[in-house]
Amino acid sequence: MEVTKLEHACQVLTIDGVRLVVDPGGFTRPVDVSDVVAVVVTHEHPDHVTPEQVQRILRANPGAVVLGPAGVAAKLADADVRVDVVTDGSTRQVGPFRLDFHGSRHNVIHSSVPVVDNTGVLVDGKLFIPGDSYTVPPTPVEVLATPIGAPWLRIGDLMDYVAAVAPRRAYPVHEATLSEIGLDMHLGRLREVVEPEGEVTVLAPGESLTV
Repeated sequence: MEVTKLEHACQVLTIDGVRLVVDPGGFTRPVDVSDVVAVVVTHEHPDHVTPEQVQRILRANPGAVVLGPAGVAAKLADADVRVDVVTDGSTRQVGPFRLDFHGSRHNVIHSSVPVVDNTGVLVDGKLFIPGDSYTVPPTPVEVLATPIGAPWLRIGDLMDYVAAVAPRRAYPVHEATLSEIGLDMHLGRLREVVEPEGEVTVLAPGESLTV
């Protein structure tokens, strides 16, 4: 499986030419890809999904399905996008991708900010994409796409989270809220947790890794 990181939270996964798009939000370039069988949205916040991004993908890939928690279905209803609602414990097989969903709630930003649905996805039992949460799957994770910067993220909590998941490999996403200096600082803390036993891979937008 090849994983291509776009800006911020959006990723494109490819197996034998078949693609899965995760979290096509408003901080990401227009997502223009073919051979897409599914779009997975972890939660409804606009940096993870916009109706325009999803509609663009579906126009180019009319057979693709959209999967996400109930809040995503409500957000996309006005755009006439049907969502296969998933939550903690749901499983789906879409094309070559086995999807196991874990978690149900977004991390707390502030007591004044409503907590929305958030469901992470484990792809083919290897790659876990948690969205905006510190969900630890009940099975070992080989590769973790870890958020690295967010209004809800304290770096000490992130270090504890990554230590709990204990992936062999991690790569940062959700970086648009950080300056270059801030990103470098957070990457240093991430490496302290993952290395030397594991590996941290930093992907610029458009770069890929093999899982």
